[in-house]
Amino acid sequence: MSAHNDGAAPVVVVGAGPSGLAVATLLGQYGVECLVLERREGVHPLPRAVHLDDEVYRILNRLGVGTQFAGLSRPAHGLRLLAPDHRVLAEFQRPADGGAHGYPQANMFDQPDLEHLMRNNLRNMPTVALRGSVEVLRVTQGNAAVQVDFTDRATGARESVHASHVLGCDGANSMVRGAIAAEMEDLGFEQRWLVVDVDTSAQLNQWEGIHQLCDSYRAGTYMRVGEVRYRWEFRLLPNETAADFATIDALHPLIRPWTGDVPLDDLRVIRVADYTFRAQVANKWRDRRVFVLGDAAHLSPPFIGQGMGAGLRDAMNLAWKLAGVLAGDLPATTLASYQTERKRHARRTITVAKLFGLTMTAGGRVGAALRRFLAPGLHLVAGLPAQSWTALPLGSRLSALARPSAVGRLCPNSRTSVTPDAKRFDDVAGDGFALLALAISPKEHEQILHKGAAPVVPDPGSELHQWLVRHRIAAAVIRPDRAVMSTSDSVADSVTRLPPFTSTAPKTERTER
Repeated sequence: MSAHNDGAAPVVVVGAGPSGLAVATLLGQYGVECLVLERREGVHPLPRAVHLDDEVYRILNRLGVGTQFAGLSRPAHGLRLLAPDHRVLAEFQRPADGGAHGYPQANMFDQPDLEHLMRNNLRNMPTVALRGSVEVLRVTQGNAAVQVDFTDRATGARESVHASHVLGCDGANSMVRGAIAAEMEDLGFEQRWLVVDVDTSAQLNQWEGIHQLCDSYRAGTYMRVGEVRYRWEFRLLPNETAADFATIDALHPLIRPWTGDVPLDDLRVIRVADYTFRAQVANKWRDRRVFVLGDAAHLSPPFIGQGMGAGLRDAMNLAWKLAGVLAGDLPATTLASYQTERKRHARRTITVAKLFGLTMTAGGRVGAALRRFLAPGLHLVAGLPAQSWTALPLGSRLSALARPSAVGRLCPNSRTSVTPDAKRFDDVAGDGFALLALAISPKEHEQILHKGAAPVVPDPGSELHQWLVRHRIAAAVIRPDRAVMSTSDSVADSVTRLPPFTSTAPKTERTER
């Protein structure tokens, strides 16, 4: 499918953070013409997000940066909840050798490094242009296009561009969100926290996972982000600000439980800032040709490390739908499912983050009860990636035999054969739809290819074959974002559910794991 036509209005992406870069890259892979407008000239230099799970790693690999990300990220061993005296209340381990999707389940990284990778990778997309140092002033919808007015921040010149669609990836203070008269719904969580990033070549000799200090007086978080980069987060007391902790001497009482006797001269402070952690979801994610993604659509407390990842999930959900509509393969009504699917999932993910936050910070008898009764049980969600907390609302929640339905959940990126060098599902499924089945006849094989989908039959005994058997699935239609669209007892029935969707995208290098 190619949605790039000479003279056609491009898709304009406002904002070149992770969400904007991801959706522009995915659209570029489908040949869609995009213009990315970014206020900054380069990457924001300070670290913000530091964690992503294996599902989001899978998206990075789809973008074409999986191999490079492996070189700059660090697998984490999981999560520990600590008492105020640093006793371990509970530990939730995450395997570093890859789960169902073939990637470590917890990955630490420095966001500027990731954004540099994503920007460099965007240059491989001939239909995508990135323009920095511009201020978007206004987004105005007409009957057939959207006008985007902006200013060149270097020259002061005012310009306009007409877009087929506008994707607002412009952060928590989104101008695009305001342009569609959307408002943030408050989900009832607001706390002020101190965020500290430190570089040191000294070995702190701590457990190589995330430490959550559960303390109603001074809750905190510690994590090793990279070879020499460490992060701490502490809840601020009333009247405290980041300025109170601007020097290593002022910080030392807070971080000493982890740094021990490391000399202060060996600790280089990169950033000390105060943030207000909020839980919010936009009441409207779309108005006709304008959409919001990432922090423009949702804000999550960081306790489970899903904030940035949620934006990449938005991009993965929307890009193929928009590309299909622009190419005429999919009806325009397909775009309505973006808010339906992503808003519900984002809201529930934020609810899990709030639960962790309250377990860490609640005081008095309520806090004690939360930590006593909830902390050990949090393994039910702490060991699961975000998609497992709630499936997308694509179909029935239960099968006829009352077994959990695979519909709406991610098809695992599992091995398709039992050989040591076996390919995984993503390696053979392409960028469009796929029909996964226990067996496919030659005639059905041709029918699937005719619709632009990839036929995938895993070998008996392989991980993917076992997944089909375990869910009692004979055939499944897998969407381009890897969500299971439907399951059936017959391949013929699944073929009828495949929409026409032919990708002519230039392929980028992917990691094979």
